[in-house]
Amino acid sequence: MTALIPQALLLDFGSVISVSLFERHRDTEAELGLQPGSLRWRGPIAPETDALWQAMQRDEISERDYWAQRARELGQAVGQPQWDMLAMLTRLRHTDPNAVVRPGIRRLVQAAHGAGLKLGILSNELELFYGAEFLARMDILRDMQVIVDATHTQVLKPDPRAYAMAVQQLALPAARVLFVDDQFRNIAGAQRAGLQSQFFDLRDVDGSIAAVAARLRLPLADLEEIACAA
Repeated sequence: MTALIPQALLLDFGSVISVSLFERHRDTEAELGLQPGSLRWRGPIAPETDALWQAMQRDEISERDYWAQRARELGQAVGQPQWDMLAMLTRLRHTDPNAVVRPGIRRLVQAAHGAGLKLGILSNELELFYGAEFLARMDILRDMQVIVDATHTQVLKPDPRAYAMAVQQLALPAARVLFVDDQFRNIAGAQRAGLQSQFFDLRDVDGSIAAVAARLRLPLADLEEIACAA
């Protein structure tokens, strides 16, 4: 059976819209004055390096538990054992909010908006991790008609209620919504909820963006034109 052409793009935030911490270990080490190469946990990029990530994928701990532990570890390394995720991200990403957004995703969102698609975010911890003030200065959020954030709903992916909230606010059938996430557990949750889905592979970011564009019937030339105009 041929999938329906999506009428909405629903994005995870962390690692999909924003560049992940896994990709920025060397920057983090430099920012915090840590020994180069000391951060070895790489989550979805290299699951074999990250037993804690594997435990999360088995639903033994939550995503919030995972990042709380990583924040504590980094805080302890710099003499701030009370760090939570907000404190850590404030230290690491305290300047321009737009700098954390992937340029390719920015172009994809602009192209999808130009094509008349609805746009939304479904996140487990958007405001919890980044803070309202930081997010208020992030341009890409202004293009979103729907933002469903478990910071406020208290319903985390892959709970089917999280997807249902987003679909309801998009006012479309679930089968017309394309959901993009970097975790297979959340992709599986979307499929069970009746959405179309696209895995965002951090090992091939450009390829993942191209795959989403293809699913949305957005020519890559459109993205390239937006890039040239930026």
